[in-house]
Amino acid sequence: MSKTAKKEEEVSMAEAIRAVAQEKGISVDAVKQIVEDMIKAAYKSRYNTADNCIVHVSDDLNKVEVFSRRMVVDVAYSECNEIELEDAVEYNPDVQIGDEIDIPVDPKNFARTAVDTGKQRAHTRLNESLKESLTKEYESKIGTIMVGTYQRENKNNIYVDFGKSNVEGFLPYKNQSPIEIYSKNDRIRALVTGIKPIPTGIQLVLSRSSEKFVEKIVELEVPEIADGTISIYKIAREAGKKTKIAVYSNKPDVDPVGACVGMKGTRIQNVMTELEGEKIDVLPYDEDPHQFIKNALSPAEISRVVLLDKEKKEALAIVSEGQFSFAIGKQGQNVRLANRLCDWIIDVKTEAQAAEMDIPVEDSWKAAQSLFSNPVPEDASQQEVQGDEQEENEEYEEITTVAQLPDVDPRVAEVLKNAGIEDIEDFVAAESDGTLKPMEGLSEEDIQAVSKIISEYVVFEDEEEEVEESSGEEDDVEYLCPECGAKISLDTRICPNCGTELAFE
Repeated sequence: MSKTAKKEEEVSMAEAIRAVAQEKGISVDAVKQIVEDMIKAAYKSRYNTADNCIVHVSDDLNKVEVFSRRMVVDVAYSECNEIELEDAVEYNPDVQIGDEIDIPVDPKNFARTAVDTGKQRAHTRLNESLKESLTKEYESKIGTIMVGTYQRENKNNIYVDFGKSNVEGFLPYKNQSPIEIYSKNDRIRALVTGIKPIPTGIQLVLSRSSEKFVEKIVELEVPEIADGTISIYKIAREAGKKTKIAVYSNKPDVDPVGACVGMKGTRIQNVMTELEGEKIDVLPYDEDPHQFIKNALSPAEISRVVLLDKEKKEALAIVSEGQFSFAIGKQGQNVRLANRLCDWIIDVKTEAQAAEMDIPVEDSWKAAQSLFSNPVPEDASQQEVQGDEQEENEEYEEITTVAQLPDVDPRVAEVLKNAGIEDIEDFVAAESDGTLKPMEGLSEEDIQAVSKIISEYVVFEDEEEEVEESSGEEDDVEYLCPECGAKISLDTRICPNCGTELAFE
């Protein structure tokens, strides 16, 4: 072969390498490595080993050289690893026995089977490099929305075209919304949840049924979420049926629900359109589990919520007879979504059913406090009554120990506890009979401070009874139903006007 022909062959090889790199979307270095692997695979097929095969690919890709590294010996027993001295001096006159020498190898001398082996290895490595490159490129797409077109369907699984031959979208049946139907070339917007290798490249696993998909769609429609003004607390969804979204605002002057719904409901309507008309409830998140459970059970109106077991997160929602079906929802859907949204096991009961249950005393007492307002004179207007309720209807908490007192010094409470004075009554008794004196870690000022807190915040049961006895005759006051404002008496158990179950503490 002439020098001109050889140079043209080298140039064509460089162009071929660059073309492959551009076509497959992989780096030139990766293609160079594949070429080396191909030659070594052919070499191994010819000599049963590639340990002594040296391949050099020039930086400009114009030259590929193959060498066989052999040991110079007096008598060669291995054609692959050894070469006799008289043959070695032809390549290097200064070589001596025991030296290693690189002998040029012409790949054209490989057997056809060796060449086929090399090509097969090159093809395999090329596909592997392609998949690795695509995986790195699309890893950042996981958790984001991508848009493609409906390509085909197989066993209810949908394949999506993203306009790239070696990247395919896969929307499995379990990740589809049951109310959605697609036709050829329909536009599909879905969440990327994972990447899988396939013979031709990679496959992006998609979902349109997950809560994360709804979250991303809402973020696109509500700019306040994107800029951090509003945050999504949690989403509970039954794809194709209903979704509940709990949101809260990071700025007190921004209504989170109103921002998500939009003017005349335009924003949430756009989300519902994307979900093919799936119903969506947007509700405010509240740190108080009582209120959050009430919000989560909307559109039902909840009379009260009782936390049965805070450790197991079991709660009881009590509703009127007319609101029971709304709270449960169709086939239990509403309460089921509320359970998932609040992370509480919520049992819904009517007021009549709750009356037959043994509800914990503390929650019953608190519920009674919220049901009844303080008595007001008959000539007071309804507006004044409501104002008085907000100012005077305080919720009291039963406390028994010094450590539970508001603003008490924890150090002082711990010293008293170690001295055997843990209960408030024990403290008052010891102070009254003079047995409570300053001790190590407890000064006279500390004792006076605790005594002052007790006098300001603690009302003993006997004192409460005295206050009730001195409050005047019952005929001088009026009691109102907290639901409808109708007049009731102390012995009323069910409001004759609205049917609300009443209890008086």
